[in-house]
Amino acid sequence: MSVIKIKPNYGSVRKAKRVGRGTGSGKGKQCGRGGKGQTARTGSSIRPGFEGGQMPLYRRLPKRGFKNSSKVYANLVNVSILNAFAEGETVNRETLLAKGLIKEDGQPIKLLANGDLQVKKLKVIVDSASESAKQKVEKSGGSVELVK
Repeated sequence: MSVIKIKPNYGSVRKAKRVGRGTGSGKGKQCGRGGKGQTARTGSSIRPGFEGGQMPLYRRLPKRGFKNSSKVYANLVNVSILNAFAEGETVNRETLLAKGLIKEDGQPIKLLANGDLQVKKLKVIVDSASESAKQKVEKSGGSVELVK
């Protein structure tokens, strides 16, 4: 094998489009750019949502309310979900992900008291928990550890 025999992969290199070579070529006159105007010029790019000077749709529609950009959305885990774990198991981000009970999105995990927990000793490691959820887990013999 020599350097002069190396070729690019088939289909990776295309021939340049030759435009402006007469009307019979199929790419003559306007050279595949349509009619006249802004889009026919070189270097032209129109941003998404631009409507030619008309008030764009996203500005015509009414805006309502307030969107807090710094709000932290938590993965909510109810006490009833903990029944999926066996006696003496540790419940943390990894085990919840393995069972498909939360999504991997980097958000904190909050334990809520919705539902009943069968009497099981579980060690629950979450970012935050409601007081009533803590009481339910501790009543069944388990423990809740908060991690920040």
